[in-house]
Amino acid sequence: MQAYLDHAATTPVRPEAVAAMLPLLTERFGNPSGVHAVARAARTAVDDARDVVATALGCRPGEVVFTAGGTEADNLAILGVHARRGGRMVCAAAEHHAVLHAIDAIGGQAVAVDSSGAIDLDALDGALDGDVTLVSVMLANNEVGTIADLDAVAEVVRRRAPGALLHTDAVQAFAWLDVARLAAVADLISVSAHKFGGPQGIGALVVRDGVDIAPILHGGGQERERRSGTHNVAGIAGMAAAMAAVVAQRDATVARVTTLRDRLADGLLAAVPGAVETGDRARKVAGSCHVRFPGVESEALLLLLDDAGVCASAGSACASGAIEPSHVLTAMGVPRDEALSSLRLSLGWTSTDDDIDLALKVIPDAVGHLREP
Repeated sequence: MQAYLDHAATTPVRPEAVAAMLPLLTERFGNPSGVHAVARAARTAVDDARDVVATALGCRPGEVVFTAGGTEADNLAILGVHARRGGRMVCAAAEHHAVLHAIDAIGGQAVAVDSSGAIDLDALDGALDGDVTLVSVMLANNEVGTIADLDAVAEVVRRRAPGALLHTDAVQAFAWLDVARLAAVADLISVSAHKFGGPQGIGALVVRDGVDIAPILHGGGQERERRSGTHNVAGIAGMAAAMAAVVAQRDATVARVTTLRDRLADGLLAAVPGAVETGDRARKVAGSCHVRFPGVESEALLLLLDDAGVCASAGSACASGAIEPSHVLTAMGVPRDEALSSLRLSLGWTSTDDDIDLALKVIPDAVGHLREP
């Protein structure tokens, strides 16, 4: 038996997405930039998918730019705006590296977050002035699941840097939140299909009308000259089908998964002495369960869990052979040793009671084993 609890990394592909993709991998294989019948059929599939994506994200079809995923969408938003406007750019210190590294590459600034992982609005206020051209704040944190109040962020941005654009990385949000409503104040919105049941390798950036971005990929001028490259037609169709399924089932999925997540978190806190839940559960997306086990190295824990059939991830990353604490947890003020003892358990649309049962059986035993003298 296996419990897959790493949905924040990637999700199983929904059957609706598979069904939408298969014809476009076989008889409707055309390049949508062509003029003949096979190409026109592919173009129709892209256009139909664009309508679905636009509706799900609360924008017009012409405002959707298809990308190769969330990383490209984030980079296109930041680097594309910077190429047109220059100026200074600001983001939250707990952003995904696709945002942090892009901001850093152009000499931008990361702003402090609070102990829950949400951007500190006073710190944001102090960081903004008329030279700022873009502010990036993710709608839901990819590691601890904290949901941002984008309306409050937008109020600070409009008051302190009225000429700045607001970008939000909604990659981890779409599966759980009404992005069309919660990100309505954003000028640019990034999403990635494989986080909500679509295929890997496809995403989108919403670019509101009137927002001018320079392309970071040059070539055939697809996507209204904003993103060159032959369209991933099957991926686009699969993303749209997954989006439609998410929207139709989101309320029921959120309610069911919240119950599972709470049972998992409460069970671990009760079964493992000294366990600490990271952040404020009331401010998280339904699928996020982040726990720290002081005295245990998360890398060793993950190996035991994998052997026992539990797929999870750590709050730390391995770079150049050195284990470093998560930048998200560091920004939240979590001590280094606790950050290195963290476990990210992320649920999704396929999660079941059996997954939680196995995790609650395996994790306390594994932690206990690692704590043995």
